[in-house]
Amino acid sequence: MPALVLLGAQWGDEGKGKATDLLGGSVDYVVRYQGGNNAGHTVVVGDQKYALHLLPSGILSPGCTPVIGNGVVVDPAVLLSELSGLADRGVDTSKLLISGNAHLITPYHTTLDKVSERFLGKRKIGTTGRGIGPAYADKINRVGIRVQDLFDESILRQKVEAALDYKNQVLAKLYNRRAIVVDQVVEELLGYADRLGGYVADTTLVLNNAIDQGQVVLFEGGQGTLLDVDHGTYPFVTSSNPTAGGACTGTGVGPTKISRVIGILKAYTTRVGAGPFPTELLDEDGEKLRTIGGERGVTTGRDRRCGWFDAVIARYATRVNGLTDFFLTKLDVLTGWERIPVCVAYEIDGKRVEELPYSQTDFHHAKPVYETLPGWSEDITQAKTFDQLPKNAQKYVQALEEMSGAPISAIGVGPGRDETIQINSFL
Repeated sequence: MPALVLLGAQWGDEGKGKATDLLGGSVDYVVRYQGGNNAGHTVVVGDQKYALHLLPSGILSPGCTPVIGNGVVVDPAVLLSELSGLADRGVDTSKLLISGNAHLITPYHTTLDKVSERFLGKRKIGTTGRGIGPAYADKINRVGIRVQDLFDESILRQKVEAALDYKNQVLAKLYNRRAIVVDQVVEELLGYADRLGGYVADTTLVLNNAIDQGQVVLFEGGQGTLLDVDHGTYPFVTSSNPTAGGACTGTGVGPTKISRVIGILKAYTTRVGAGPFPTELLDEDGEKLRTIGGERGVTTGRDRRCGWFDAVIARYATRVNGLTDFFLTKLDVLTGWERIPVCVAYEIDGKRVEELPYSQTDFHHAKPVYETLPGWSEDITQAKTFDQLPKNAQKYVQALEEMSGAPISAIGVGPGRDETIQINSFL
């Protein structure tokens, strides 16, 4: 039985929650392997809509064990609030497992994130202000605090003191902010120990054993390929690796155990925050996509920037992730356009470029080269098979598949759990 990676093939917000939920009934474990509560998923089950920020989407599937891997940064207050909110709605959250090696987001991380972003002014990156970047920075600088540290007060205090010796200097002398008190931070963090203790496990061992026993494990990335800190539109990226390689480092499961890598691809393109976006629409079409698609960030509440489908980005995602399949989402949003442009290449300094340029300067100056495909006006939300789609919708999907370099194995034709056309099985 397979181990699968499911990730965003654009700038995030592609509908990964819907895809994960679709597989939930056939999957034994769903694992978040990077990011934090800066990534949101919306999952619609019947007439119920769930907004998940930190928890894996599999928590909504009975029989599935949700896991937060070591590559995630965890804000304990946010996690407990999210668990409580789901429990109040009758969702069983008792099976959740959290890696003891996952790093914690502390109060000083969120403070530093917000003040440093304001300090950058026009050069700001567009972070969510939730402490993600500073927490990952501490991890790399080897001064981070891990989940397991909550259960050893002496170690926890030593780590907080060491972190604040430096950070309070920065807050006071650079940002003119009040120093953060060590005792207050330690007391707050210790207060989470009892409530989180029952969830903490050696998740690397659990997941490897599950795969060896033939169980199905789904690794769920947050954000998207173009927000990867190594392979995205740096510096307008997140602080972790949403690409497929991050699933291995973020869980402790080796690459030879992964059998399929599924890219979630929106039928058009969106992104949140600052950074280059070649197909962005600043006109009525952009506003129409935003309105019909409900393009507002689940976690941030910010309007998403909208544009036409970008095949250059899709090909890049196929390459850097080794994608075996695409799940195309939100095809229904395009219903009603007479003609639909698709970006097939870029023009940079008068030259046609068909692959994503490695140079940040070139990408900032890239102009989309469009081909226009015929649209459709028929309602597609009730379609259950590919043949039930209007001919022009079929042609659109086939064109995107050919341009993107991997087969489209499922198509989202509406927000509902059952509004999906399955072409090829992922399992």
